[in-house]
Amino acid sequence: MPASKEGGNDGGRSIAAADRDAILGAVMMLREEGVRLLADLVRIPSLLGQEGPAQDLMARTFVELGLEVDRFVIDEAALKTQPGWSPSLVSYEGRENVVGIHRPRVATGRSLILNGHIDVVPTGPEELWSAPPFEPVVRQGRMFGRGAGDMKAGIVAYVMAFKALKSLGLQPAAPVYLQSVVEEECTGNGALACVARGYRADAAVIPEPFNHTLQTAQVGVVRCELEVTGRPAHVLDTGAGLNAIEAAYRVLSHLKRLEAALNHPEGRHPAYAHHHHPYNLNVGRIEGGEWASSVPTRCRMELRFGFPPGRAASDVSAEVERTVMDACRSDPELAGIAARVIFRGFQAEGCTIDPAHPMLEALDAAHRSVFGAPAPRLAVTCTTDVRNFVLYGDTPATCYGPEAERIHGIDESVSLDSVADVTAVLALFMAEWCGLEGS
Repeated sequence: MPASKEGGNDGGRSIAAADRDAILGAVMMLREEGVRLLADLVRIPSLLGQEGPAQDLMARTFVELGLEVDRFVIDEAALKTQPGWSPSLVSYEGRENVVGIHRPRVATGRSLILNGHIDVVPTGPEELWSAPPFEPVVRQGRMFGRGAGDMKAGIVAYVMAFKALKSLGLQPAAPVYLQSVVEEECTGNGALACVARGYRADAAVIPEPFNHTLQTAQVGVVRCELEVTGRPAHVLDTGAGLNAIEAAYRVLSHLKRLEAALNHPEGRHPAYAHHHHPYNLNVGRIEGGEWASSVPTRCRMELRFGFPPGRAASDVSAEVERTVMDACRSDPELAGIAARVIFRGFQAEGCTIDPAHPMLEALDAAHRSVFGAPAPRLAVTCTTDVRNFVLYGDTPATCYGPEAERIHGIDESVSLDSVADVTAVLALFMAEWCGLEGS
């Protein structure tokens, strides 16, 4: 069973006694091994529902580190009863989380969760990539490939950070849980399942690719499908029909007004006071119609809606649904149109992190040791699995990860120098936060 949070805060051997330079040297020696592991992970197309082979590799990697491995399938029926659950998109059968567990001989330090998601988003048109998206290519110090940045590089960084300490005959003097989870990209239920399973710690760090920044806030996200039904007709008399595709865009214009209201300066959360448009409505997918010469009967849009921290996802979902229903009742251009909203995927609430929390201070100290300057703070305009630990797991959490470009886009890439730097920061942070003992 996973351990609960540890009460000790004094650590074992301090990082000063462990020789900071030796830790950085060990990280440097493992750089090429980390690049090979990242390439192996990128080669595995761990798309939604296809994460198994990548999780096999993670389980083997954790075993090679000498960790106890907890591999478990998400129990959706049980997870539905948990705060923070989001309606799933596909079955969880055969889809497992993998956790590598380190237990010290004597727990004298502060416990730590290092979490990363193994799932990746679709590639888009493969012919637009400069190389096949699941064939990693290194050019000018960057690795290209789907998932290289978001976020397999972060997983590699925490693995190599732990291995660097081990190579010196050292190990954390507190429990450490290395988590490789599924389904961060659409529900967050993978990390939530770890929380439900009892994983707690004095801190959690997720190496998402936010370019060496310390995350202090994230928005909430609601994901839904807007289904609009019109009336079919032959194009010889389009007036006899009601065009569902055109009507869907008309409904979307009403939702855009809701987006604008949320982004009004008076409605912004203080963490986003200086961000001109933090809460974004995105049309991610659309399908509709049956025939070019027929007025389309139905149109379906998949939408993602951002909203401020502090608001309940259920309230925002109700507001989205109410906006759609009011549009159909009051807009004369939607007369005769039927619409409904189907909520699937993210029902994710936003959260904030105390910028003065000791975890952030310790991470910042490790960052300064590597970069020579403080780490910038960042309030992100997306959601991450941080919320599951902060809101539901009694575990302070943040994101700190490498520099990546075009995540979710064409020719996604990550800086290999940046991955090495993040590995060094995580190794120094782990040593300071958890303390050290001989392995």
